[in-house]
Amino acid sequence: MTQQSAIKFINFMGKRKLAMTFSIALIVISIGSIISRGLNLGIDFTGGYLIEANYKGDADLSVIRGALNEAKFKDAQVQNFGSSKDILVRIAPREDLNKASVSDNVLKVLKSTSDQTVEMRRVEFVGPQVGDELRDEGGIAMLVALAGILIYVSVRFQFKSAFGAILALVHDVIITVGFFSLFQLEFDLTVLAAILAVIGYSLNDTVVVLDRVREAFRSIRKTSVDDIINISITQTLSRTLMTSFTTLLVLVALFIFGGEVIHGFATALIIGIVIGTYSSIFVASSALMTMNVCKQDFLVVAKEEIVDDAP
Repeated sequence: MTQQSAIKFINFMGKRKLAMTFSIALIVISIGSIISRGLNLGIDFTGGYLIEANYKGDADLSVIRGALNEAKFKDAQVQNFGSSKDILVRIAPREDLNKASVSDNVLKVLKSTSDQTVEMRRVEFVGPQVGDELRDEGGIAMLVALAGILIYVSVRFQFKSAFGAILALVHDVIITVGFFSLFQLEFDLTVLAAILAVIGYSLNDTVVVLDRVREAFRSIRKTSVDDIINISITQTLSRTLMTSFTTLLVLVALFIFGGEVIHGFATALIIGIVIGTYSSIFVASSALMTMNVCKQDFLVVAKEEIVDDAP
């Protein structure tokens, strides 16, 4: 009996072309949405005023928008926040607005739109320069993280493995950001932090698979490359799925019970972990197949011993 017949595995690489088509479709949709629709950047990046208020009953958004427009807040954006009783008002920074009085003026307008009691819950202000700095530094942080990962995986494994890992990470980031663009969910600093966390989570899964692939190439003989990769993924599958499942349980609970403020963070992590689990199984491994990985890539180069002939 050969090693190949003795080891049972799931034929993931047999679905490689289908998975690649699916991934390319998601990436094209995501990039298309980012280019055409852009991101619904939060106040952290755009700058301006953010005011959260609570009504005792349902808030009439159309009436509130009209009142703010008459009160010279024409650029104000009004939306429900978690429930029909809570609203969020966004106002872009302007030179003619006094930071100290803008929240009081907005509260007066809100109270004028209804006989209900209106309570101010939160007021935030971010200057436009700070918003630009946060946006630029956030993008740089993501690029630095990817560059560091490329170097680490190149040293830890080899370049073909590093390329597969980076491809999987870029795949995860683009699709997660594309989801926020497609559905116009608010993209703020907490979402950016979640994406950086997704990069770390996805890398951990990918490294586990790559480590098993390397060991399988060194230990299994007379077996094709695609079968070795299938064996490696199958052997790590239970660990990958169990880790993802338990993490998703926590995140779903956080999404449901954590409140509206943390919804973006939880959403980004949920999408990122689902896509990251998928990419650890298909994307990184498919990249190895595309780059014609072979046993020689993972062989340990024996070091020659220097013999001292001196008496």
